[in-house]
Amino acid sequence: MRRRTFLALLGSAAWPCAASAQQSDRARRIGILMGGSEHDSQAQAGLAALRDGLKKLGWTEGQNVTFDIRWSQADLERMKADARTLVASQPDLVVTHTTQPTAALQRETKTIPIVFLIVSDPVGSGFVSSLPRPGGNITGFINLEASLGGKWIELLKEIVPDAKRAALMFNPDTATYSKYYLDPFVAAARVQGIEATAAPVHNAGEIENAVTALAGQPNTGLVVMPDAFTAVQKNRDLAISLAARLRLPVIYPYRYFVADGGLISYGIDQVDLYRRAPAYIDRILKGAKPSELPVQLPTRFELVVNMKTAKALGINIPATLLARADEAIE
Repeated sequence: MRRRTFLALLGSAAWPCAASAQQSDRARRIGILMGGSEHDSQAQAGLAALRDGLKKLGWTEGQNVTFDIRWSQADLERMKADARTLVASQPDLVVTHTTQPTAALQRETKTIPIVFLIVSDPVGSGFVSSLPRPGGNITGFINLEASLGGKWIELLKEIVPDAKRAALMFNPDTATYSKYYLDPFVAAARVQGIEATAAPVHNAGEIENAVTALAGQPNTGLVVMPDAFTAVQKNRDLAISLAARLRLPVIYPYRYFVADGGLISYGIDQVDLYRRAPAYIDRILKGAKPSELPVQLPTRFELVVNMKTAKALGINIPATLLARADEAIE
């Protein structure tokens, strides 16, 4: 197994690996608004990495920093309520996870610093003026680049050479940035001679209907868009189980889908963003302005294949693809 490291398009500042936190007569308060569920092991791993990174920089929970963590369960109304509660408590900084929690916080405050994680299109979403110069109280770490929409089509064509149709699944309410991925997805599909469609879903019933309809068409594949809704454990479990039962090839955005039984994924190492975020949090707590801290691009991508699932689906993974894979789950 091997892991490739990609250089970010934006230069990163040179940060020390460890530093002593600024002395203060009070503990700093950090609010955290998560897009998913507290029962999600991936999200918990990310928060553990964030806490560990802050501790290495001198911020120790219970001593000079406290956390107020809210879990929205991909529920938009809950996000709005939690955002209001967090802002009312006047934290020194808020960390947001995914696009809609960031939008909810932005509506509530223009002054409290916000560091976002796993946001797909911060410029298009109106969070920042530009990546190198955010310009307001928000900065952070981008999730995936739009070009991944085309990469997923290429992967589908590799594992299903006769593919004629492909759909991109997302919830329009939580993935308000869907066009960011959908346009390159459709363009790449056209080049490959594949008919591309959107598969919007809002609940479990619509996920089941969409997967069932796609599985009923020959030479068809599905791609699951990065989205807090599809990433919630119960929704991703449903999509994975339906794909297995109906023998539908599906490309996923993250490794943890494949670890749970999905076929193949290509996307970022999400926990890596949580490891990188403490450097920005530390700088802001010591006086830096979010407007002066460039939005950072992902630097680590991973291609993961579940060989057991491929065998069950009767899909022969090409040797050339396996040679590029960072991990093959047996």
